[in-house]
Amino acid sequence: MSKDMDAAAHTAYIALGGNLGDAAATVRRAFAALAALPQTRLLAASSLYRSAPVDASGPDFINAAASVATGLTPLQLLDALQAIETAEGRQRPWRNAPRTLDLDLLLYGNQRLDTPRLTLPHPRMLQRAFVLWPLAEIAPERVPPEALAAVAGQAIERLP
Repeated sequence: MSKDMDAAAHTAYIALGGNLGDAAATVRRAFAALAALPQTRLLAASSLYRSAPVDASGPDFINAAASVATGLTPLQLLDALQAIETAEGRQRPWRNAPRTLDLDLLLYGNQRLDTPRLTLPHPRMLQRAFVLWPLAEIAPERVPPEALAAVAGQAIERLP
């Protein structure tokens, strides 16, 4: 492992997406930023996918998923993800506004958490093809087949 990693590392899964600027390049930079986090090692990065906005506006999104081994706590990891978003120019003028980068912590091991800042597992992950398809690519065991079937009507395209 890297950078002060210890045996107490947890596997976390993160959804990545953006629909402003060169979103594909931004998501690729975010993979590198995840790999550079302290006490963290990038385990897997999915392909890039294109999807129409869901509960949001603006151009199509570029989406992906990543898994990391991390010694950070869930809230420390959330803070680190939000710092990466900010470094990529993320602004939050209104809920579900178009964005340069959105990083959502989906799963942190098997931990369940419900706080004002963070809910684990992510409460809407099983409702969104743009989360499930990239996640199924890197961690098929974490995506129930019935969840994929439930989002089969949502348009999503894996990019070459």
